[in-house]
Amino acid sequence: MPCTIVPPYILAAIAGASGDSPVVAAALRTLELDALFRGRRPRGDGDVRDAQRPTPDEDRDLVETPPRRRIRDADTGTDLPGRLVRREGEAATGDLAADEAYDGLGATYGLYAEAYARDSLDDDGMPLRATVHYGVDYSNAFWEGTRMVFGDGDGTYFNRFTISIDIIGHELAHGVTENTSDLLYAGQPGALNESMSDVFGSLVKQRSLAQGAADADWLIGAGLFTGRVQGVALRSMAAPGTAYDDPVIGTDPQPGHLDDYVETSEDNGGVHINSGIPNRAFHLAATAIGGNAWEQAGEIWYAVLTGDQIGRDCDFATFAALTTAEAALRFGDGSREATAVGEAWAHVGLGPASVPQP
Repeated sequence: MPCTIVPPYILAAIAGASGDSPVVAAALRTLELDALFRGRRPRGDGDVRDAQRPTPDEDRDLVETPPRRRIRDADTGTDLPGRLVRREGEAATGDLAADEAYDGLGATYGLYAEAYARDSLDDDGMPLRATVHYGVDYSNAFWEGTRMVFGDGDGTYFNRFTISIDIIGHELAHGVTENTSDLLYAGQPGALNESMSDVFGSLVKQRSLAQGAADADWLIGAGLFTGRVQGVALRSMAAPGTAYDDPVIGTDPQPGHLDDYVETSEDNGGVHINSGIPNRAFHLAATAIGGNAWEQAGEIWYAVLTGDQIGRDCDFATFAALTTAEAALRFGDGSREATAVGEAWAHVGLGPASVPQP
């Protein structure tokens, strides 16, 4: 299923607003398109599931120099992949969305290649593909198994979806998860899946801005909301539940502690909601360790996400135990890093007494 950046409950709130306005129609169209892709891509076997596979033309004359980007334009249609507008090494197009997508794909590749020695999303040189201007006022962005897809937003509540580099990093991180642990997209594994994308999306932004953990805003999707929305971003990793409080889209429902875990059948069991708990743990660990979050803290999370011990059904307690053990193995038992990771999980209700040993 496509992993969308905007949770369905935000779009449903807009669609449920009174009146037959264009913005309500745009939200309904977005929800319908998201549902269509969910139906076309059942998850479960680790391969591309009925997604729009790359055409021979798309990969023709691929240059050898990574990250081998391909940016296409759907021209407000919904047929993928769209018209090729920029290839790796070519000059900027002048189309803001296309050029932001190109730069964001490059920054994401750079994080994985230079910080974690990973060769693209599959660690085997996978070309990075994106399609912009998808749909009419489409208010979402998603990873569909082979490419990033970006809408232009409705212009009322949402700006263009290439505006935030961490959105690009977030969605591409789903490709890394899909090619490694392939965490189930439901319940706690699904919330971890979403959290991994928030973590590495934030790290893409922090690295591109040369920000240390103490200087970062830890917001996901800052700049995406228009000035009409009473909110700063889609999510806050530092303070889950505080990103927005708006009379139309509602109040940020994310908890930051296991005691407040939300049991729901919506949103695949609350994958965008309960991701606030592991998000806050990473923020606490990274700021306690200090320095650049993509280094020590990011290395620990990346090692667990891509390691042999994590399973597709990994829950919060198991992930807490695995990251705590990885920190001790990597930096030493009782080290500042291992202590920071253990204490971060304890702060969100997943202390040593509540987690199993890996």
